[in-house]
Amino acid sequence: MASVCTQQGAAHTPAFSVDGDYIIGGVYSIHHNMHTVDNNYNTAPRIQSCTGRVDARGVRLTRAMIFAIEEINNSTELLPGVKLGYQIHDSCASVPVAMHAAIQLLNGNDSVFKSGNNCSHSGVVMAVVGEFGSTSSMSISRVLGPFNIPLVSPYSTCACLSDKKQYPTFFRTIPSDQFQADALAKLVKHFGWTWIGAVRSDSDYGNKGMAAFLEVALREGICVEYSEAFYRTNPRSKIQRVADIIRRSTSKVVVAFVAIGDMKVLLEELAQEPPPPRQWVGSEAWITEPQLLSYTFCAGAIGVAIQQSVIPGFRDFLLDLSPSEVRGSSVLTEFWEDAFNCSLRESELLFLLTCNGQEDLTTLQSPYTDTSQLRITNMMYKAVYAIAHAIHDALFQNVNFTLFQTQKLESKELKQVNFSQNGYHVSFDGNGDPVAFYELVNWQKSERGTIDPLTVGFYDASLPEGQKFLINRKITWVEGGTQVPVSVCSESCPPGTRKVLQKGKPICCYDCIPCPEGEISNMTDSPDCFLCPREFWSNSNRDVCFPKPVEFLSFDEVLGIILAVFSVGGACLAIITAVIFLHHRTTPIVRANNSELSFLLLFSLTLCFLCSLTFIGAPSEWSCMLRHTAFGITFVLCISCVLGKTIVVLMAFKATLPGSNAMKWFGPPQQRMTVVSLTLIQIIICIIWLVVSPPFPVKNLSTYKEKIILECALGSAVGFWAVLGYIGLLAVFCFVLAVLARKLPDNFNEAKMITFSMLIFCAVWITFIPAYVSSPGKFTVAVEIFAILASSFGLILCIFAPKCFIILFQPEKNTKKHLMNKN
Repeated sequence: MASVCTQQGAAHTPAFSVDGDYIIGGVYSIHHNMHTVDNNYNTAPRIQSCTGRVDARGVRLTRAMIFAIEEINNSTELLPGVKLGYQIHDSCASVPVAMHAAIQLLNGNDSVFKSGNNCSHSGVVMAVVGEFGSTSSMSISRVLGPFNIPLVSPYSTCACLSDKKQYPTFFRTIPSDQFQADALAKLVKHFGWTWIGAVRSDSDYGNKGMAAFLEVALREGICVEYSEAFYRTNPRSKIQRVADIIRRSTSKVVVAFVAIGDMKVLLEELAQEPPPPRQWVGSEAWITEPQLLSYTFCAGAIGVAIQQSVIPGFRDFLLDLSPSEVRGSSVLTEFWEDAFNCSLRESELLFLLTCNGQEDLTTLQSPYTDTSQLRITNMMYKAVYAIAHAIHDALFQNVNFTLFQTQKLESKELKQVNFSQNGYHVSFDGNGDPVAFYELVNWQKSERGTIDPLTVGFYDASLPEGQKFLINRKITWVEGGTQVPVSVCSESCPPGTRKVLQKGKPICCYDCIPCPEGEISNMTDSPDCFLCPREFWSNSNRDVCFPKPVEFLSFDEVLGIILAVFSVGGACLAIITAVIFLHHRTTPIVRANNSELSFLLLFSLTLCFLCSLTFIGAPSEWSCMLRHTAFGITFVLCISCVLGKTIVVLMAFKATLPGSNAMKWFGPPQQRMTVVSLTLIQIIICIIWLVVSPPFPVKNLSTYKEKIILECALGSAVGFWAVLGYIGLLAVFCFVLAVLARKLPDNFNEAKMITFSMLIFCAVWITFIPAYVSSPGKFTVAVEIFAILASSFGLILCIFAPKCFIILFQPEKNTKKHLMNKN
């Protein structure tokens, strides 16, 4: 016996229906409340019904769907010869009613819809348009999905519906909240708001939309002071708590991802005690809602909205509603009676007038007749046309399509639609989403004192990054301001500082710490300071690295000039002394001083004075090698001459002793050999030093952080100290011999003057060592020059000054008799 499939329970009557070759279903809310029934399980449940007032905007959207279908049926290009029908159900803004309507569309209206062995008949609808709320659309899509019936929503924006694994047959003509969240986050970032508050509807729309926004905001460096969820049916205490958080917050910007009904409840609570000035950033759900424009403390709000549009002929269609047509529909009857405050039916209410048929829709101030923007209405209009184009393509372009046999529209046909209607492009990506395009809407006060939502720009997600925003009109901000309000937790850190996060606070809350010396930050809000290159240093503002000044002892500075003057003066003094000695070379005092060694000593002293000039000026490879070797050799030559004179004094007095032939062993040849031999040793030391590891110019970056010391590196420290050590050894030896000869008789005993000069020489060079080691930078060179000059002046003044004084001012003492007298 053949089986029969029958419906359980009574069928749910559509609010509007018309037969056709192919039926398009519709499920969306015309009423906003459902009649609740407590079932006692003793009787069969009654059909769920709607209560409350008819939503005028819901009626307009219903009429938009009917208008689009009638326009398509009258078209000779789209589906010619094919009539589309429709079945539109009222979901009462309730998920259970919406699911019941979806099942009704699957089953059809016949109580017995299939007989035989197969009970798989899936109804008569080709596709369904709906729902407004994302939660309801998710439920409907789960019902329709297994039967591969597409659901095209004009207003469900939850990003979760883009998941084709869960919702394979879901499409929409409104952009996903993922695009909206991205647009809102970039809008907030565009105006420099990094410290915001966030409120959301406690629903799939609000929670998932805000989650997507916060994810993008975090990547954009935006911090959220608070994020609160609420729903319009929550206890008033919950709404008050959210309002108080907004009032007490330090952030000046509030991002509201909220449905219209929830936003109205929140603004009503805030109106009891208006908060400090807050810049509202709104989602498309409420930013263009006329009911909310009366809350003047929200003036200056900005947000994204669905593009407003013009549908030719639609207003005339809305106004062309006759009383007879109204009486034929219970929904239109309710709307008519509510709009004109009269009754089309017999009423027991004495104060309610009977409608006389003279009511004029053109005079009605209602969302039904408001066609100034047509945002969601156009989404509905495009949804119907998308389904019609998919059917058209299947019927007239796909020769293998079996629509007439299966009475089903495949989802792949919808994915391939690509057309323009009234200048608005319609297509779907792989997730069933359209290209995201939003208007930027700003609440501005008009001259009449009312608030109007004005379009001030656009956001096009299809454009490259950086070009998605276009603002083409002046924006009015909170409290009518013309300057972009500032909402930051911490002011931007200027160049020269770095950000240090405040403990326990978001990343947007920080302190600005100046960069240390030698480090810079050259951009605003730098997280770190960066070291300057080794040869650069930071300026006082710590935002630029400039080359470190190069310092060396130069002829242009005062210290260098003074030392150069003394150096040249000392050389001139030695030359003048030599001239005096040369002029009086035949006098006893010159002859008694071993004139050959005296002239050689004066020559070496001249070189000693002049060699100090090689220490002044910028070090070069040749000057570094010359300064130390010239100093070492000339000083050894000088000390060798002094040592020779000391030995001559000792030998001369020993020669006066009976039987002594001391001068025979230290005559002029031996004196010359001594000087040459001792100097040759120093020359050999210097040659070895220059060959093995010569001095070289170097940039000293360690002594001072802020400047470069240009100096000569020793190359080999052993070579340097060997040169100095050899000079010191000769000086000590000379000093010892001079001390031994200091008490010898005669008025002119040169050993006394040599002793004193060697005492000064040794004292200078002993104090030189610690001063040289501890002196920084160019002062190291100055100390070395000072030691050379001091010891050279000590020698020339102690040895030659007394003789020159006698020659020039006491010639009477310049006799052999006076010199030979013993004290």
